[in-house]
Amino acid sequence: MFSFCSDPATLDGARWLACYLTTVKHANLYIAVGTVLLLLAITAPAALAFGFGGAMAARSRIWPLSWFGKGYIAIVRGVPDIAFFLFFVIALDQIFEVIRHKIKCPDWPDEIWQGSDFVVCQAAKLPLGNSPQWVHDTYGFFVAVLTFAIVFGAFAANVLYGAMRAVPHAQLETAEAYGMSRRQSFWRILVPQMWVYALPGLSNLWMVLTKATPLLFLLGIEDIVYWAREMGGTALPRFTEYPHGDWRMWYFLALLVFYLGLTKVSEVALERVMVRLSHGQATTGGEAQRRAGA
Repeated sequence: MFSFCSDPATLDGARWLACYLTTVKHANLYIAVGTVLLLLAITAPAALAFGFGGAMAARSRIWPLSWFGKGYIAIVRGVPDIAFFLFFVIALDQIFEVIRHKIKCPDWPDEIWQGSDFVVCQAAKLPLGNSPQWVHDTYGFFVAVLTFAIVFGAFAANVLYGAMRAVPHAQLETAEAYGMSRRQSFWRILVPQMWVYALPGLSNLWMVLTKATPLLFLLGIEDIVYWAREMGGTALPRFTEYPHGDWRMWYFLALLVFYLGLTKVSEVALERVMVRLSHGQATTGGEAQRRAGA
């Protein structure tokens, strides 16, 4: 904080606002912005990995694997995101603790599920009760990333599965006629060509993912929407050196600008990726590039 902020009551408008925006509480807001960006940076490739695995499983000739892939796509896509987030976080946490319980407390005499209660030994708790706060925060963030990746991975799997089917089958047959194995034709022919068909759907999914970040609050993480609501509410003089009225509209307006800016940057980046992927492809975009270069 600036040195002249020691007595906020004596400051004029501009300096008062500068001091107000550099308080410890506002630092939490800025950290929350970084948390959202970090979540997107980790979740996007993780969801894409889940989606690619789900799409490969769905198109597999091994029927149990195919049923698993198609079931993963159908079940996760068919459940409302909020319901899945509320259920899956609890279920995932309990699965981790059950595994740790079996390893660390093999002689535990009682049942784990006692009616509606879930009871494991203290050594199996995640995280441990005496762990520092950063461990709790890191664990919560890890569960959030995994949950987001599984949910949005199902949508990505559906997009990639459709993109794989959109690649002309004749090209795969030609590759096999030239002596390529199924594995070689998959990685050298199908996968490079499917991205141009998948990118429009994946770009929409990315936009939905950016708008879903406020769901972090359901997972116990104080996100930017939480802090905007907390700091934008009326602050009385007896509780703070920076009293103000109901400023939630201004805080949420700042969030609006933040998300619109993120959307614009995403659109520019995705357009460049589409141009690159369309180069040399037998698509409308690829044909337009050939004509422009002729």
